Amino acid sequence: MSSPQPNRSQLAKMIDHTLLKPEATVAQVRALVDEAAGLGVLAVCVSPSMLPLRAPGLVTATVVGFPSGAHHSLVKAAEARLAVDSGAQEVDMVIDLGAAVSGDYGAVLADILTVREAVPAPTVLKVIIESAALLASDRGEEAVVECCAAAQRAGADFVKTSTGFHPAGGASVAAVSLMARTVDGRLGVKASGGIRTAEFALELVAAGATRLGLSGTRTVLDGLPA
Repeated sequence: MSSPQPNRSQLAKMIDHTLLKPEATVAQVRALVDEAAGLGVLAVCVSPSMLPLRAPGLVTATVVGFPSGAHHSLVKAAEARLAVDSGAQEVDMVIDLGAAVSGDYGAVLADILTVREAVPAPTVLKVIIESAALLASDRGEEAVVECCAAAQRAGADFVKTSTGFHPAGGASVAAVSLMARTVDGRLGVKASGGIRTAEFALELVAAGATRLGLSGTRTVLDGLPA
């Protein structure tokens, strides 16, 4: 029997209200925080250069190795440590995508482990695998499954579909479903990238997403009953 769909307030508590555009200003980030508080979301996710961030009542999340993931693991680790020292409670890291599409899952694991060791619990670590790019690669579903397994082995808390910046695309129901089956409740699943309607958000939740990364949060929430 399927679970009932979340209402507006329930879905809001699954949302990271996000502003990661490279041209974002301090004033825009302040407006994001104010809007987030009014919408009742769980968290705000901003670029690490915007930390420290005054966001009372909200979880502060940031990104590292963003958006390409093609950074040395030690650079990602240092960026994550600095972010946490500056007040971040959650870190969304991008994997070494080149290693993943070439099947070097040991390198993916080592990359995640290096960041996890730099920011141990209680910091929440989310691992962005760029699921659309992996599914479009020669390794397809195998790469998604193996990267999720690596995230679990490294002690991450979530696997996440997308940065929202890759040309291959963002979240999909198929990717979220595959990721959710793979982690089987042992990790959370964050869907992000291209979620612009309430209908799509609910489809992703039904597929297994436990967190959503949204920039158009108000539009999505306005499509749901109170």
